[in-house]
Amino acid sequence: MMNTRVVILAAGKGKRMGAELPKPLVSVAGKPMIAHLVESVIASRVDAKPIVVVAPDSMTLFKDALGDSCDYAVQNEQLGTGHAVMSAKSIVGSAGRVVILYGDHPFIPAETLRNLVSLHDATPNAIAMLTSTVPNYDKPYDAFTGWARVVRDATGKVVGICEAKDCRANEQALHEVNPGIYAFPAGWMWERLPKLSNQNASGEYYLTELIAMAFEEGIVVVTASADPLDVMGINTPEERATAEEVFAQRQAAR
Repeated sequence: MMNTRVVILAAGKGKRMGAELPKPLVSVAGKPMIAHLVESVIASRVDAKPIVVVAPDSMTLFKDALGDSCDYAVQNEQLGTGHAVMSAKSIVGSAGRVVILYGDHPFIPAETLRNLVSLHDATPNAIAMLTSTVPNYDKPYDAFTGWARVVRDATGKVVGICEAKDCRANEQALHEVNPGIYAFPAGWMWERLPKLSNQNASGEYYLTELIAMAFEEGIVVVTASADPLDVMGINTPEERATAEEVFAQRQAAR
């Protein structure tokens, strides 16, 4: 297996959550949501000590919650997901592969992470990403309405990622969505991150632009499938309540 570092983006303020704590430290199913994710990463053996990217004023809070189970990088300004990954470059070091995760996705199983990395091992010059197919956009899947859609051609090849707000009606109707979880060849990624543009409404550097670059360059994008409820993100009190319900139902089913 290629030397891999996992980078967990956790520097966002999460204003929609309405909590005093940084969003990844909000409790879900009895512990900070990022703690669930870190446990899965360690259990997967993809990276024994994942890197958590935090804001300067929240370092102490994250260390109190996660201790020395992680390495920490600081994103000094909130300039988007691409900028957040760049903040971890010195800690990633010479690793040949970087897996990107998010601190508000608490329920990703270790097996799903292993599957993503195994897929990338088989196609190391490609970009590997998780996708998820929802049966509908009703509860508990209503939060996925705003997620980017995965566009494929007639042969099943991924040919585009369409942000929900930019999708045409036929694309909006697609049920395969993009959680934004990737395994990148590190060298390719580091060369292209400085080329990201912030010419968008938020003035931020978005990681998703790397996927657009890959399509332009003819880089193959391969996918592994994940249960949508395993990769659900939690951004609002309503989504947190849904996550608690899902967790309770899963526990009761065991």
